[in-house]
Amino acid sequence: MPTNGARHSTCDQMGAAGRPTGGTPSLLRNGAHALWQVGDLQDSRKWFDAAFCAAERDGDMHASALAALGLGGLWVHEHRSVAAGTLVELRWRHALSAVPPDSSLAFRLRARIIAEACYRVGESCAILAVVDEARTRGHPIERAEAANLAHHCLLGPEHATLRRELARELTAVSRQTSRRSDHLMGLLWHTVDLILSADPGAAYPLAELRGLLSQQNHVAVGFVVQAIDVMLHLRAGQFDKAELLAAACAEAGNVAGDADATGWYGAHLVATRWYQGRIAELLPMLRQLVNSSTLSAVDNSMVAAMAVAAAHAGDHRQAAGALARLGGPDLASLPRSGSWLASMYGVVEAAYVLRDEEISATAYDLLRPFAQLPMTGSLGVVCFGSVQLALGTASLTIGEVTQAVEHLREAMRANLTLRHRPATAHAWSRLAHALTLRAGPGDLAEAAEALDLAHRESRELGMILPGLDPAQTPLSSGADERQTVVRCRRRGQKWRLEWGDRGVTIENSLGMTYLAALLANPGQEITATHLAAGPGLAQTIAVSGGTRSSQPVLDDAARQAYRQRISMLQAEISQYEARGNLGQARNAKVERDWLINELGVATGLSGRARTFATSDERARIAVGKAIRRALSRVSAVDPLLGAELRATVHTGHRCRYRPTSEQPA
Repeated sequence: MPTNGARHSTCDQMGAAGRPTGGTPSLLRNGAHALWQVGDLQDSRKWFDAAFCAAERDGDMHASALAALGLGGLWVHEHRSVAAGTLVELRWRHALSAVPPDSSLAFRLRARIIAEACYRVGESCAILAVVDEARTRGHPIERAEAANLAHHCLLGPEHATLRRELARELTAVSRQTSRRSDHLMGLLWHTVDLILSADPGAAYPLAELRGLLSQQNHVAVGFVVQAIDVMLHLRAGQFDKAELLAAACAEAGNVAGDADATGWYGAHLVATRWYQGRIAELLPMLRQLVNSSTLSAVDNSMVAAMAVAAAHAGDHRQAAGALARLGGPDLASLPRSGSWLASMYGVVEAAYVLRDEEISATAYDLLRPFAQLPMTGSLGVVCFGSVQLALGTASLTIGEVTQAVEHLREAMRANLTLRHRPATAHAWSRLAHALTLRAGPGDLAEAAEALDLAHRESRELGMILPGLDPAQTPLSSGADERQTVVRCRRRGQKWRLEWGDRGVTIENSLGMTYLAALLANPGQEITATHLAAGPGLAQTIAVSGGTRSSQPVLDDAARQAYRQRISMLQAEISQYEARGNLGQARNAKVERDWLINELGVATGLSGRARTFATSDERARIAVGKAIRRALSRVSAVDPLLGAELRATVHTGHRCRYRPTSEQPA
């Protein structure tokens, strides 16, 4: 405990920084109004901080305890940084030592301290004992605060029954506390409980909450409702709208002073990019976010998301490292927080790409008791569909194909009930894959139907289905149609793709040019930068190693190839425009302008080559997007061939086409 002099010094600095001024009673009243009526966490902290300082100067320990208690806010673990969390806890303990031990203030301070400790370690026995004591004491505010704090410590999937009981108790006792926040928090917890349990009845309390907020806003609760709305738009497959709402939600969270604003925005982006087939793009952001002090102490979902993003970016070492950070095969040590199911889904998807059977088997055993639940994050702010999807995916990884079929059929039905369109399409796709692997009576016909449904839904939503496991047998409508290598030939302004007896013709595009280069070099890695140089260079250069930091952005051969490609494109543009093929001319101009820009970035003063900066990253993003668009065109014409290419074509800084015969044993 710091000395009184130290506390006074801190308070004086706060006053000099323009904190609220006034007498202690008025400061406490303003803080209470901001917290319990308006739900403005940020403003309430300012008022209570000023009140604490004023009460300390006056030696008013009762007022000091009230102010310290108010600094805790509405949620558990509001103060995330080490400095802020330590300071607030010191104030709680100091206040607790100065008030009568049997007083209501002492009980409320003890409840807060115990709740914070339980939350950090993922335990609940101590806070539940506090709830029982509050019921015995019978004081409405004590009961309301104990129930609210305990509910926040019980967000794991095994606590559904206890949570509902606490939410009902908070709602009932709020009639006696006369604090608006108690009533809204009780209703919010009830809504969240229904969402976490996949109860369709969640729509009714959510509508009631919206109605109350429309009459008078409550900043903290309104932020959570906005976050839930983002999740609902994602479940409907409305990705663009969800992304706009996510940005607005993050701003609302910042205004409210809610520490979850950053993490929830990250979660919204992860879910959006996952269903758009662009999760790898978030890898730089996730590398920073996983170490952010704004994340909850028990939230591992961003580490799991980083594992998935790294796996899909082809960085298997980093993906494996992220899984190890989560405990590796010892996944049981992860705290059962509100983000646990979403985190476990990330573990399963990353292990699926890495073919990690041990982690997949462990995840399966841990998830199996919760097969009936949706994979939600935090207070229902993201949802990845039914746990059955994760169980089916884990089963595929460990080679239990029949088990996978059973789980994925259930996942399809559960996701339809959830009205989660992207997760339903994902389940159809994985089910088709599992059925094809099993290849029992009627399986191939059912697989073709499921895959057709998956691609029809994904095309309508504008999503890209998560890639199939490249180590597994490619999808086809029959064993005789399985051919190892996809052939690609140029036919005028179109490309002809052939795979066994299947064949499709696709209009030329930049992405098809890149895809053709990869298909012409099965098993070889080609950098995105070299692909962007044009098919002539891409088909002759395969990169197997080396570092970027000491290399030039483009070597002499690459720069010469860029210039040749630009000249060819300029000639093609003139021909296209002369023939009236404006669409083809526009595509060629996009590629030409990109190459001109890259050549300019790669060349310094006097034509000297520059070393790598961000050119390769821009190439990775541009080439990846172009190839994904090309694969979507192929899937639109032939879903089975499209699925085969998605399973065997990999993009990133280094791209490759690895046909079945090239898969590692």
